[in-house]
Amino acid sequence: MALVRLLAADPDWDATVLLPEGAAEGAFDALPASVPHRARGVEQQAGGSSASVLGALSIGARLLVQAAVTRIDPAVRSGDLVVANTTRSAGYAALALTRNRRPLVVHLRDRIDVESLGGFGYRLMTKVVLPRADGVIANSRATLATATPHLRPDAVGAVIPSPSGLRPRTRGPRRPGPLRIGMLARIDPWKGQAVLLEAFARAFGAGEEQLILAGGAPFGHEEFASSLRTRATALGLGDRVLMPGHVSDVDGALDDWDIAVQYSLRPEPLGQNVLQALAAGTTVVAADEGGPVEWVEHEQNGVLVPARDEEALAATLRRLADDPPLRARLSDAAPRTPGLDDDHEIARRHGEVFREVLRRRAR
Repeated sequence: MALVRLLAADPDWDATVLLPEGAAEGAFDALPASVPHRARGVEQQAGGSSASVLGALSIGARLLVQAAVTRIDPAVRSGDLVVANTTRSAGYAALALTRNRRPLVVHLRDRIDVESLGGFGYRLMTKVVLPRADGVIANSRATLATATPHLRPDAVGAVIPSPSGLRPRTRGPRRPGPLRIGMLARIDPWKGQAVLLEAFARAFGAGEEQLILAGGAPFGHEEFASSLRTRATALGLGDRVLMPGHVSDVDGALDDWDIAVQYSLRPEPLGQNVLQALAAGTTVVAADEGGPVEWVEHEQNGVLVPARDEEALAATLRRLADDPPLRARLSDAAPRTPGLDDDHEIARRHGEVFREVLRRRAR
């Protein structure tokens, strides 16, 4: 999604998108006609961060095949540089460019640690990818700090948030109805939906407030999504917990919420949801660690809550529910957060990184 936004933002550089077979089918149909894209190679398995030994061997074999296909692709052979948009693509891109002087730029949207990447992914990133990278674009300073020890001294390091379709705006009048609290994130145990559900039940067990857990359940997490529904029923929340699945109209969803929560169970690198909520003027609640603390200033444009503390999260939600003037003040300040750039500016900053990588390589 971030890559499609980036390439649709009229960048001042040209790109060809290379995909493994079966990757994000249909997602790239929204690309401008000027951006060619094609799928080749083999399908890449999900679940790399938790793969067994046999699973890691299978993933490794598929990476090697994809690396071979990537190495001989005309776009790679003729391009000025290669950009890896994901952790998985960074693996096969680095292998493809072994003994090849073509510059490699890697997007970092995950922290470089075993907890985030799994043992196989961590070794691949620290032993193969990052030492080979000529540049990295990280989504937060916190993410970049985890990669820096593994980079060459001459590698370009930049912090640029992912394109998020930001449109900073002042909120209109609140729609009538119960207080609406939402989390916009893929359904995944580490994203914190289960803790938010328990905190919501603790804070609003007998009220009319609604909880919206918006996001799809990719990477094999359909069972976790089902467990959330079962738990909501067991807590007696009934139809007050909504799970609409993947949301295409992010602006519309956020404009309808009173509070947007980010509460990942490990330090969040920095997804798009925090920036999108700030731009929408939705009152933001975030865990006090990782990338979000680079954007959310406690009680100035949002509220920071101790991480992995269900009781503290429940108390914060209850406080915000009971204090509309506080919500209004935070909502008013959120869209004025410095650095909430639109996708065109994000694309321009990417171009600056690409050109700096080429300048350093030329020297």
